[in-house]
Amino acid sequence: MEELDLIVESVKHDMEAAIKHLDHAFQRIRAGRASTSMVQDVMVEYYGAATPLNQVANVSVPDAMTISIQPWDRTAIGAIEKAIINSNLGFAPSNNGENIILNVPPLTEDRRKELAKQAKGETEDTKIVVRNARQNGLKELKKLDGVSEDLVKNVEATIQELTDKYVKSCDEHLKTKEAEIMKV
Repeated sequence: MEELDLIVESVKHDMEAAIKHLDHAFQRIRAGRASTSMVQDVMVEYYGAATPLNQVANVSVPDAMTISIQPWDRTAIGAIEKAIINSNLGFAPSNNGENIILNVPPLTEDRRKELAKQAKGETEDTKIVVRNARQNGLKELKKLDGVSEDLVKNVEATIQELTDKYVKSCDEHLKTKEAEIMKV
C-alpha cells in the first residue's frame, strides 16, 4: 500500500512541477506591460562568467512601458547591452552612461498572435510532461509484485484523474494568458 501511495505522490509532484514550469514560462511572455520578469533570464558575461542580470544590476519598472537597469558596476553596461541584444527579446537598449533603458513597444496584432502561439506551444509541451509523468507512474505500478489487481486498477484510475486535472489546469492557464496577451 505504501508503495502505491508513493507512486501516486511522485506522479502528482511531477505534474505540479510541470505546472510551475508553465507559470514561469508564461511570465517570460510579455503581454503589453513592462515587467522585470521579462529580463530575468538574461545572462550577462561578467568577469568571464555567465551571471544572471539581477546579480549585476538593479532592474526596475518606472512605468508601464519602460524597464530601467542600473548596473552596480558601470563597466558592465556594455556587457549588459550585449546580453540583452543576444537574448532575442526584441528590445533595443539605450544607455546614458549610468542606466540602461529598455522601451517596451506596444504589441502589434501580429506580435500578439505570435505570442499567443508561443504560449500555446508552451502549454502543449507542459501537457506532454504531464502525460509522461502518468506513463512513468503506470510503469512503476506494473513493476510491483504481490499487489491485488483491484488496488492496481484503483491507483491507475487515480493517476488518470490527476492527469485529467492537470491537463485541464494547463488549458485554463493558457486561456488566461491568451486573454491577457490579446487584451489591447
